[in-house]
Amino acid sequence: MAKKTKSGNVLKDMKELATGIYNKIMKKKQPELVTPLRSLNNVKYDVKDGYFELLGKTKSRTLTASTVKTFAQTLLMMNESKKLIQDDDIATKREMYYISKNWKDARFKEQPESDTVMDDIEAMMMVNREQLGFIPEEKGGDIAGKLIVVDKDPETGKQIKIDCTKMGSGAYSVPSSVEGLKFETSAKFILAIETAGMFQRLVKHNYWKKANCILISLGGVPTRACRRFIRRLSDDKKLPVFVFTDGDPYGFLNIYRTFKVGSGNAAHINEYFCVPNAKFIGITPQDIVDYKLPTHPLKDVDIKRVKDGIKNDPFVQHHKEWQKSLAQIVKMKVRAEQQALAKHGLNFVISDYLPKKLKNPKSWLP
Repeated sequence: MAKKTKSGNVLKDMKELATGIYNKIMKKKQPELVTPLRSLNNVKYDVKDGYFELLGKTKSRTLTASTVKTFAQTLLMMNESKKLIQDDDIATKREMYYISKNWKDARFKEQPESDTVMDDIEAMMMVNREQLGFIPEEKGGDIAGKLIVVDKDPETGKQIKIDCTKMGSGAYSVPSSVEGLKFETSAKFILAIETAGMFQRLVKHNYWKKANCILISLGGVPTRACRRFIRRLSDDKKLPVFVFTDGDPYGFLNIYRTFKVGSGNAAHINEYFCVPNAKFIGITPQDIVDYKLPTHPLKDVDIKRVKDGIKNDPFVQHHKEWQKSLAQIVKMKVRAEQQALAKHGLNFVISDYLPKKLKNPKSWLP
């Protein structure tokens, strides 16, 4: 959890903020809400720390006729958060949007408006949304392999051990909150996989047993719970983390970069939700050439994403290897999916690709 803040402290900080606003209004002064500017322009990347950190830029919203609705929405959502914390309850982001329908003129028209205000409160208070009682709709990720997750029965508090090698044809799903979990494992590494299809192939053929590892399905850009789970597991058990994505700009700059160093939008909590020791062993532009993989043409949005990354992303700017690979894929004007390895046989990824990658650190990207 961000800053390891206890619920009581969140309530205390929330009360102080609300009291400050109230006192200013009573003195007929205009109150302000100040939040960090959440963008790549307000982050720095220090490879020693391993994640995007905030610089000092902020944005201020003063109570005026034009901002009164957003001001009211912010305070009303903070009040809902206060009730959730006091009642030890939770609300999904979608439920929070519907709760606002009781706010008359302050209600949200669309959920993106609600999500933005939630993000602002989170950044303003320097906590994560789970500490405010809000959870995402999506689940954290699926897990299979040599791992025992030690959890507790929510009613009795009794310890429960969940063996991820004994999930049949299914997998263990990361819960929305992972702070209370403990781990037992003899695995040598964690393999985080972009697509559910590739994860299922590796699970079907017990790749985790052959490689002595833990398989985790990211499901695209991984949820915070999934990233936090992997981070805690990696730190607690000193396990290296390898990330296997498609060979495209989205896999490089959205999935992997966010996984490893975080994002500008969530820079206030990147320290706890990124996995700095991750290495990229997914499909690289050079793999497309070496394995003669079937490809799809790059879209304009892909090319724009790469150019923006090279120009504005502190992570890319720090690593020449990524600059070279991104320039190469734009020059090639193609992208390749993980499943393209099936050209050489359905289980080529198990028999050849992953074993060769894991044995050759020079083929990894930072």
